[in-house]
Amino acid sequence: MGQRFRGWLLGWGWGWLVMLGLGLGHPPMALAAPPAPAQPPAALFELHCAGCHPNGSNIIRRGKSLQPKALKRHGVDSVAAIATLITQGKGLMSAYGDRLSPEEIQTLAAYVWARSQEHWQG
Repeated sequence: MGQRFRGWLLGWGWGWLVMLGLGLGHPPMALAAPPAPAQPPAALFELHCAGCHPNGSNIIRRGKSLQPKALKRHGVDSVAAIATLITQGKGLMSAYGDRLSPEEIQTLAAYVWARSQEHWQG
């Protein structure tokens, strides 16, 4: 019996043990794609917003800039309000809820709010 086992081990048995050790005896596992690197807020703004809002201004409707007074006058006086505006749009501003992830919208809203508090300087 000992020689038969050794023969099996050196033949088929050894091959199966190696395959199991390497994971070859299991079906391949699908690997998830790594998450896309998050874009910096300034890059998101340049890509999606700067076309109409260069440096916090507004080339479509002058009175609806991203300056603190204009934001407050139009009831957009918090990061949450800016995020809602980005998501749903309003008037001539397009909605971006179907183009941007919730994380990107929050990033943009926080960026716009912070830059507006600095009056878009720097």
